[in-house]
Amino acid sequence: MAQEASTWSVLALLRSNPDELKMHVKKRLMDPSIVDEALRLDVEWRRLQTEINELRHRHNVITRTIAKTRDPAERAKLIDEARRLLKILEEKERILKSVEEERERALMRLPNLVDDDVPVGDETASRPIEYWGRPRVWRGHLDSFLAETEGKGFKVDYEVIDWKPVGHADMLEFKLKLGDTLKASEVAGSRFYYLFDDIVWLDFALLLYAIDYLTRKGYTLVLPPYMLRGKIIKGVIDVETFKDAIYKVEGEDLYLIATSEHPLAALYAGDELYDDELPIKLVGVSPCFRKEAGAGNRDLKGIFRVHQFHKVEQFIFSTPEDSRKLHEELISNAKELFMGLGIPFRIVNIASGDLGASAVKKYDLEAWMPAQGRFREMVSASNCTDWQAYRLKIRLIRRKGMKRGYVHTLNSTAIASTRTITAILENFQEPDGTVVIPKVLRKYLEIFPKAPHDAIHPRGKKITKT
Repeated sequence: MAQEASTWSVLALLRSNPDELKMHVKKRLMDPSIVDEALRLDVEWRRLQTEINELRHRHNVITRTIAKTRDPAERAKLIDEARRLLKILEEKERILKSVEEERERALMRLPNLVDDDVPVGDETASRPIEYWGRPRVWRGHLDSFLAETEGKGFKVDYEVIDWKPVGHADMLEFKLKLGDTLKASEVAGSRFYYLFDDIVWLDFALLLYAIDYLTRKGYTLVLPPYMLRGKIIKGVIDVETFKDAIYKVEGEDLYLIATSEHPLAALYAGDELYDDELPIKLVGVSPCFRKEAGAGNRDLKGIFRVHQFHKVEQFIFSTPEDSRKLHEELISNAKELFMGLGIPFRIVNIASGDLGASAVKKYDLEAWMPAQGRFREMVSASNCTDWQAYRLKIRLIRRKGMKRGYVHTLNSTAIASTRTITAILENFQEPDGTVVIPKVLRKYLEIFPKAPHDAIHPRGKKITKT
């Protein structure tokens, strides 16, 4: 165990340079004392391991000597010594087990390292690095838009409009009359929804679009479990941080998935992967369930921040030397998907204090929302290096030399359906309330006679009473 654990990058740094590890923890705005505690327990654990190995060696030597000894008195003396060593061994192993459990909990609290090019600070330090598209900017939002783009050194082409777009929530429920969050809140609670007809077709079209795109690029399509055991959840996220974000099944050791990233990461839990098998590229499609307990009153209206939604997720198992390159591939895939939709966006290099424990670096793709006059998160793409693999015990074996290590894992949203729908409702609405369907989605709708083909039009009345 010690030999394998030493290949985990965080543990290796804990042992070789704990002060540098503290620097990484501080970058995340976390208390560096967690490093001291982990180091103390790791030193104690290794000291006990050494003592136990020495005691076992001495016991084995005495046992072999007993077999060769003919003198009864000397033999009895050796037997007594062997018994004494066994009692000491039993006590040391009991102590080791207790220390090992404490040590493991301390190691699990350690976050991943932070890449050198990640901005340091809280979420306000996150840095836009790229803009794409020609946003429609309502004249009332123009000053703030220019401050956000030109004021930060970016030259972004845009179109000024004199009519103010309707927000996605009002567009969905009162203009199009194709959603009902009021009735959903009565029967299920806040942040749930009913969607109807054209919006449901649009949801499925977005999923098919992302699946089609990624499978054509060689990603293997996966329909994963929608629930996971506790030990798996603890392997893919920092449970203490996210305990208010995930749903647990009462009375069972099962959690509803917040993203298909988690069951995809678990696909090879406890397995060994050879370097020439990698990368393994997967695309998962699933519902996602999130408490959003820390969201407060943010985005209470509409379907932007909800407890359930559909998502297509990219996931890669990689060798350590390829993970940086593949991280760029994941965000590039997401960019191409949103370029295809025609939704203006920016790419943001997320600051160290907002990374989450598992990622060394994260990009967000934020879509322009004309009614709100701001960019909003649609995609997160993370390089988790060996943080998840160590916890899930997914080992890497090199064909040459058969050296063991841990694989790297990477993940990225492709399309989260309800969020992307909000961006479509705001970016492609016309003054009369019609929403033009992005051309790239139409081929997925035209095969169904009842689906909308080129536009979604306002309804004269709601489908259900509220």
